[in-house]
Amino acid sequence: MRLFLSWLAFICGTYIIQSSLLPLVAYNGISPDLLLLLVVSLGFLQGRRLGVFIGFLVGLLQDLVTGSFFGVNIFSKMLLGYASGVFSNRVFKEQAFLPLFASILASMINYFVILLIMVLLGYRFNLAAHLQSVLLPMVWYNVLLAVPMHRFVSVMCERLTEKK
Repeated sequence: MRLFLSWLAFICGTYIIQSSLLPLVAYNGISPDLLLLLVVSLGFLQGRRLGVFIGFLVGLLQDLVTGSFFGVNIFSKMLLGYASGVFSNRVFKEQAFLPLFASILASMINYFVILLIMVLLGYRFNLAAHLQSVLLPMVWYNVLLAVPMHRFVSVMCERLTEKK
């Protein structure tokens, strides 16, 4: 129970930073997605079970707070938590390029999953303009914060495993 509450406090703190401080550096309304980086890092460091669970909690939090279509963020974050967890045994976790490449790939997958759901719901938009105005700034922001977030998550994982 203490472990669950620690992770819940960590998620809430990350969301508070994402929703209060990061909009100050937003470019055309696009800011980094720390919760996405959290899910991917946890998936790589702790495996797919915790990656999917944290992906569910993070997606639920985002869906409840933003008021967008319910379940879109849950699905995309759980998918990314599972995918990164599957590769947790196949990668060297302390490698410097892991968070960088994972953040690029995860940002793109998250973006295209949400875009696919929006298209299936009947929304139309100019894909080339949307890629340039939304995806590129989001990827750059996530790349800039990927390594610090990955290190912060790994320190948190080490501290929580020491307390067991």
